[in-house]
Amino acid sequence: MDQRVELVKYYHWLRQYGYNDSHSGNISGRDGGMFWVTPTGACADTLQEHHLISCSLDGALPEGASGDANLHRDIYRQNPKAQAIIHSHCPHAVALTLNGEDFVPPDFEGQLYFPRVPVITVPYATYFQEAAAKVAATLRDHPICIVRGHGVYAWGETLNLAYKWSCSLELSAKTAFIARQAGTI
Repeated sequence: MDQRVELVKYYHWLRQYGYNDSHSGNISGRDGGMFWVTPTGACADTLQEHHLISCSLDGALPEGASGDANLHRDIYRQNPKAQAIIHSHCPHAVALTLNGEDFVPPDFEGQLYFPRVPVITVPYATYFQEAAAKVAATLRDHPICIVRGHGVYAWGETLNLAYKWSCSLELSAKTAFIARQAGTI
């Protein structure tokens, strides 16, 4: 199956399941010395395969590529195992880490997959200048991280694995939120 078909399917799921709003987040998949990425301002409800943008791992990024295309490129350059990257705006994960502290999942699966999720602070005013280097450096050693007040970045050796990390983190954060409301943690 064409990798672009899979990327669009997963990007639609991020919207469908509440991990992104209609025009947030981005997704990419590596293909040898290049990668496919969502265009800037992509609408998850209407995105189609032909909208994805081809980017070189070595050359300049084409006009219209996601504002995070340089971030995806830096992750691929620094982590040869990364074959897919998902950037989502998981509401519980973002909300629970607004304090800037790393997230420690309270549930079994969260602890099994990532006992500690790093939270990176990037000033909003300089996000596009600083985020790529900070996120790529963090994701050399972790499958997932959160940019404080912004969103989640996950990489995987497959697109399905990057999606799994994103979904698992959000469920762990939702579990933590409910447990805090219930007074059990």
